Amino acid sequence: MPIHKVSVIGSGNWGSAIAKIVAENTAENSEIFDTDVRMWVFEELVGGKKLTEIINTQHENVKYLPGIKLPSNVVAVPDLLDAVKDADLLVFNVPHQFLPRICSQLKGKVPPTVRAVSCIKGVEVSGDGITIIANYISKELGIYCGALSGANLAPEVAQEKFSETTIAYKVPNPNDTIDARVVRALFHRPYFHVNVVDDVAGVSLCGALKNIVALASGFVDGMEWGDNAKAAIIRRGLLEMTKFGREFFPECKAATFTEESCGVADVITSCSGGRNHKLGAAMIKSNRPIFELEDELLKGQKAQGVTTAQEVHEFLERRDKLEDFPLFTAVHDIIFKGMDSYALPQILEDVEQKF
Repeated sequence: MPIHKVSVIGSGNWGSAIAKIVAENTAENSEIFDTDVRMWVFEELVGGKKLTEIINTQHENVKYLPGIKLPSNVVAVPDLLDAVKDADLLVFNVPHQFLPRICSQLKGKVPPTVRAVSCIKGVEVSGDGITIIANYISKELGIYCGALSGANLAPEVAQEKFSETTIAYKVPNPNDTIDARVVRALFHRPYFHVNVVDDVAGVSLCGALKNIVALASGFVDGMEWGDNAKAAIIRRGLLEMTKFGREFFPECKAATFTEESCGVADVITSCSGGRNHKLGAAMIKSNRPIFELEDELLKGQKAQGVTTAQEVHEFLERRDKLEDFPLFTAVHDIIFKGMDSYALPQILEDVEQKF
C-alpha cells in the first residue's frame, strides 16, 4: 500500500483541532500515512510574531486554539501551494466564503488522483442553484471530495472530550487506495468516533442547514424563553432540514438527518452552544446588528449560519418556496429585515399544516 501524504487547508479553531486529530493518526499509522501533516495558515502577526512561527516552535495556535498543544508533526505553512505540494489527501477546513478564492489558487495545481474531505459547513449558491461544498470542490479542482460533519464543537474536540462525527465518502474508483478504511483511520480517535456513510449530499446539507437552526435557538435564548421553546425550534428545524434535503437533493437519505451525528446530534449541540447560537442570543439581548457582534465576539472568525441563511433564502425565493420553510425564512428576516423575533410562534403557527 502506498504511503499517503496529508495536508490540512485552514487553521482556525476547527481547522487546528482537525489538524491535531489527523497528525495524531498519521504518527500512529506510519504504514498508511506520511507522518508530517502540513497545515496551511493565513499568515498574520500575533504579538509581533508570525503565527506560523509560533505554531512551529510553540506547537500551539495561540490565536484560534489557545491552550491546546498541537502534535510536533503539524507543520504550519503560510503558502497555500507549498502546503498542498505532493499531498494526495486534502482536508478542507476554512470559512466557506473564502473557498472560491482558495480553489482558484489550487485550480490546475492538484492532480486528479488527489482525494479530499471537506470539514466546511456551508453551501455555495449561484444563479444556477445551490451546490454542496464537497461537490463545489470536486467541480473546481477535478478531484473527488467527501464530507465530514457532526456534533463537534472545536474546543471540546481539541480537549479530547468524547464526541462522534459522520464522514460521507464514496470510493470513486474501485482501484483507489484511499478508501473508507483509510479515511476512517485518518480521523477516528478514542475520543472522536467516526461513522462512514455514503450520503455526501445529506451529510453536507446537515452541516450547513443546522447553523440556521442554531441562530434561531440563539434568538430563543436571547429572549429567555427556556428549554421548551428551544426544543420546539430544534424539532421544526429538523423538519425543514430534512424537507430541504429531500426536495432539492433527492439522493439524500432521511436517516442521515435523524440517525447520524451530522444530523440530530449536531443540531442539538449547535443549539446549545457554538458561534451561531452565541451570536443569535447576543443579537437579541443587545439589539445590535449581528455583523458588529460577529467582529466583536468571534475575534476574526466567522459564523457560517449568517451567510448560509442569506444564501438559502435567495435560493428559496427564486423558486417561490419561502412559505414552505417558515423557520429558515424567519431567521433570515430577523437578521436582514429587522423582523421582531417575538413573532416566531405566530409565524410557525400560521404554517403548521404545511408539515
